[in-house]
Amino acid sequence: MVENKYQHIAEEIIKIVGKENILSATHCATRLRLVVKDHEKIDTKAIENVDEVKGTFFNSGQYQIILGTGIVNKVFEEVEKLGIKSVDKATQDSYVKSQEKGMKALMRTLGDIFVPIVPVIAATGLFLGIKGVIFNDNILGLFGLSTAIFPDYLNQLVSVLTDTAFAFLPALITMSAFRVFGGTPMIGLVLGLMLVSPILPNAYSVASGDVKPIMVAGVLPVMGAQGSVVTAILTGFLGAKLERKLRKVMPNSLDLILTPFVTVLVMIIVALLGFAPIVHWLETGLIALTKGLMNLPFGIGGFFVGATYPLAVITGLHHMYVVIETSLLANTGFNQLITLCAMYGFANLGSCLAFYTSTKQHRVRQTVMGAFMSQLFGVSEPVLFGLHLRYNLKPLYVMLFSSGLGAALLSIFHICSNSYGLAVLPSYLMYIYQGYQILVYFIISVITVVVCYTLTKLSAIPDEIKQVDSSEN
Repeated sequence: MVENKYQHIAEEIIKIVGKENILSATHCATRLRLVVKDHEKIDTKAIENVDEVKGTFFNSGQYQIILGTGIVNKVFEEVEKLGIKSVDKATQDSYVKSQEKGMKALMRTLGDIFVPIVPVIAATGLFLGIKGVIFNDNILGLFGLSTAIFPDYLNQLVSVLTDTAFAFLPALITMSAFRVFGGTPMIGLVLGLMLVSPILPNAYSVASGDVKPIMVAGVLPVMGAQGSVVTAILTGFLGAKLERKLRKVMPNSLDLILTPFVTVLVMIIVALLGFAPIVHWLETGLIALTKGLMNLPFGIGGFFVGATYPLAVITGLHHMYVVIETSLLANTGFNQLITLCAMYGFANLGSCLAFYTSTKQHRVRQTVMGAFMSQLFGVSEPVLFGLHLRYNLKPLYVMLFSSGLGAALLSIFHICSNSYGLAVLPSYLMYIYQGYQILVYFIISVITVVVCYTLTKLSAIPDEIKQVDSSEN
């Protein structure tokens, strides 16, 4: 019966979309992704009424049907049996990229650069959190101990775990950018390591006045690019383009050695003597501006960030936030931005609970529970597209307000994470480095859930889901 259920879902979807309208199909963790000839021919309302479908959206020639983790795999297997041309995710992503222009293309590119780095930064954040708990006099004092019990060498060894990723972050970004722009990642890695070479004066030490930069010809200051995310991206972009051009003209017998040689030589000169000092100055200003916005009095800036971030997620512009977050982490060691943005995930939980306790329709209850479980671990599309955009936008407005309110409170109490990449339930791990931080973050996250639940329950539940569905009788 279970197999027949997924077969029936697949058949309904294909019937509504139109078999002749589908060019190819694939799937990701939560969505069935169809490249279609004409999405205007699709009855979206009918698709959303199919069992287990939690929402839909169309982007760059790709019609995406949100089914949820696990379910999408089973439905896709049945779709393949119906004779629909299936392709691997990389092939379809390549097609989608070819359809994107302007800001959307930029956002996807930034996402492609940073996504592979996120797990490393998240892991480093956990190491920092654990270090903050273990090497803490207040906690050790509960057992009659202090940090004096730890030998100096242990602190040094632990620092290898907590400091390495941030110290060499430009190298990771440059390597990833080389990969995205079609260059050789190893060349990017070496260039990135050169940008933060210990031979160069450290950018932070220069900024604090402890050391002086290298002065070329007595007028041009040269220093390391520690914490400079944009410098790493530009180096990766220009370096990969240069390498690809060189490979087209370089004789085969010389390509193996001379192409990397010329690429590294040219790019390190262009980066260190050209745009790196300017970019560093601009990034410092951007970080100061961002921190100033987030710390406006009475939580005004926090409310603005928290209320607008979900809209950035819906439109795909949230990838730009990763650049700012990475710069904040690299330059200050903390990431207040993700803290403010994180409240929308908790607000979504409140929306789900309100819908679940209000609906009398079994199908809607199933959809909401699936969206709730996905959101617990940071996957927000089922809630955003399956609830907020599906039911006359009232739930969306309530969620935006609740997210902004939670972010405003966090801003007032100066709560900051020490990482990024973790959302909702796992996000608490980014605050364990200090008791005050995790306690306040926990309390405000609960408040956000309760506020969104209450306001949604009172004013944003659509009448259509309060009625018993006759088809279920």
